[in-house]
Amino acid sequence: MSNQTELYFSFFMFDSNFPIENENFLDQAIVHMRHLVDLGYVGFEIHPGREETTSYAFPTYDQELKAYREFRARMNSEGLANIKIATNVGATTTLDPSSSNPELRQAGIDYLKSRIDITAAMGGEIMMGPMVIPYGGFVFDAPNGNAVWSDALQDELDARYEVAKDSFRDLAQYARDRGVKLAIEPISHWETPGPNKLAQLIKFLDDIDDKTVGVVIDSAQEVLDGDGPKVFAGQVDYLASQNRLHYAQASPPDRGDLTNCWLPWQDMFRPILRHYDGPIAVEIFNAVGGFDQGLRLSRRKFWVPEVDSPNEYPNAYTVALQAYETTKYNLSLIKSNL
Repeated sequence: MSNQTELYFSFFMFDSNFPIENENFLDQAIVHMRHLVDLGYVGFEIHPGREETTSYAFPTYDQELKAYREFRARMNSEGLANIKIATNVGATTTLDPSSSNPELRQAGIDYLKSRIDITAAMGGEIMMGPMVIPYGGFVFDAPNGNAVWSDALQDELDARYEVAKDSFRDLAQYARDRGVKLAIEPISHWETPGPNKLAQLIKFLDDIDDKTVGVVIDSAQEVLDGDGPKVFAGQVDYLASQNRLHYAQASPPDRGDLTNCWLPWQDMFRPILRHYDGPIAVEIFNAVGGFDQGLRLSRRKFWVPEVDSPNEYPNAYTVALQAYETTKYNLSLIKSNL
């Protein structure tokens, strides 16, 4: 096992989506990539497209896919051929692989297949995110009715998980044929109804034979909703024994500055690094786009060089550099003592 972990950087620092139709954004994306590669990052995590529809800016999906292929070709031609890409994808209430409505369920499957295609077109091997239950899709007992919580919510989710298992058996084969692993992310109860815990996700995965479907461990989510370090270590051991530990993210609980935060590096990453030798993504959510409301970001934006006017607060590149140094130091220290 190498003593050096490859670090990716999430484009959530710059936008809540990766707007492939926006030439100005793509020009700036190349600038960001070059600068971040100079800092030491070897890959990037992007969120491909708008979830509401697979053709939000293109007459056909084929044209959307072509745009991603062209951007990958541009990366290659501009000296970024060795840079790797992972994708971050979520299900939605209109594209829901867990829905009992056959049309919504099929729309969710088709959407996730389209994002698998995009991941492969970008040269990616990992598609991760909250793909089972729609992100932010909290349950209500009727339109405009009361929110469903506790036992009633878990009973509802159990039924949806059963539907989603068939969806992911289909998706697993589709992804495997394209060289892409699916890494499902447990998300905090503050953001989505479930799965919130690794235990819930493990139970879901135990009924899916294809190990193409596995887990991403996000340090922020695990700190917020996990079962604690002793249970966590055993869960990681189990996932590794099942060949389902596909990806990991270093992210602070407040989704901001990774250098100054409550992140128990040893308890979180020692169990992971005992088994996992793949890339780890630094995930920092900037106060941009849909994140302000969705994540209730009250902090100031990390201003983006060449995009925003400079101010006295930290800029995105400085925060990215500090995150790189902090993450590299802590992971190297853990690996040296394994």
